[in-house]
Amino acid sequence: MNRSTFRFSALLLVVLAVGMLSPRLTRAQVSQVLSLDSAVARAERQHPRLRQAARQLDEQRALKRGSFSLTNPDLLMEAPTGNFYTFGAVQTIQSPTVYRRQAKQAQAGIELASRNQLVQVATVRRDVRRAYVNLQYAEALVRQLTQQDSLYQRLYTAVGRLHAAGEIDLLQKISTEAEAKQVANQLAQARTDLQAAQQQLGLLIGQPGAQDLATSSDLRQAGQQLATQGTALLAELPTADSSAVAASPTLGYYQQNVRLSQSGISLVRAQRTPALTLGYMNQGERNSPYGYRFQAGVSVPLWFWTYRSQLQAATARSQAASAELDVQRLELSTQYRQALADVRKFNSSLGYYQQTGLPQARTIISASQRLFQAGEVSYLVLFQSLRQAFDIQFTYLTTLRDYGQAMVELNYLRGQ
Repeated sequence: MNRSTFRFSALLLVVLAVGMLSPRLTRAQVSQVLSLDSAVARAERQHPRLRQAARQLDEQRALKRGSFSLTNPDLLMEAPTGNFYTFGAVQTIQSPTVYRRQAKQAQAGIELASRNQLVQVATVRRDVRRAYVNLQYAEALVRQLTQQDSLYQRLYTAVGRLHAAGEIDLLQKISTEAEAKQVANQLAQARTDLQAAQQQLGLLIGQPGAQDLATSSDLRQAGQQLATQGTALLAELPTADSSAVAASPTLGYYQQNVRLSQSGISLVRAQRTPALTLGYMNQGERNSPYGYRFQAGVSVPLWFWTYRSQLQAATARSQAASAELDVQRLELSTQYRQALADVRKFNSSLGYYQQTGLPQARTIISASQRLFQAGEVSYLVLFQSLRQAFDIQFTYLTTLRDYGQAMVELNYLRGQ
């Protein structure tokens, strides 16, 4: 090894040692560090979806209080004998069965609004958990790329000095520069993605435009816990899809929608029964000793075609609701199978990286430096080895993110 090559190798190894053995980067100073539970709690207080669902529930409860709804009375002014005008009133009262059916349908509407509230709560929780995992991933990626960028920038500076002194060739300088600029570009993109992830979580917790949010745990440190949770979850899942999604709030909502439509059929049938008509009026002469009198009658549902068409419409709504329930059950089962397959896939992949991939990356870094120092590999081989090791670490982070997202989706479909 000639003197120039020795100087280059020595300087390069010093830079690598400083870069690889430097203290782990600390978190950026931020004003808000959120745990997952606190982020979910904030979203449950602030998200407009939940306010909307609460108001819809209030609406249905108000309608329930008016389920015993009488028709407006008829106020009459007539001339019984043609000599004078007198006032009267007529009130129609439906069969008691009609009012019972109206109350039952109103209660079914309240139950549907309650089910919708559960769906919205589950959806908000899922969205926050996914956004939280995205922010964890963005933070971890920025930390890793910052470390790589710092390393390559030092290499680029050192190689620039050596090239100016005529101790290395142009190819080595250009290769180092290209690698450094590529990592710098990836870091710039990762920082932009980090800001987007912070804003996305901020929107969900009621802080639009927030760019000072940070998670309370490092995604890389959560890998073992995630693997343990995933393995335990896979062991306890039922074999049948229908059993797995039975507690889904979305499925419960559409089941309640079927019950609401069935109560509509019962109400239409009850409305075909006769109604009672009560009146209070004066049919005598002005000087008659008999004053106002009550009258009673029956409202007969003679226009059968009207009720028949209403019954047909209510039956069609019920059948449509049943078909919609079947569609949702099918879609949930499909989504569940996909989420389950993803969890299994990423669980296996995560095990590979923890047991094999990451140890190999560390070995590649240390071995490549040792072989380069011994003159057994070239400068370009060293850089290719470092790139391979960093790619393994990057894919590990991606696997952690995808695994976390799959777990969130699977638990959402299970109603957890």
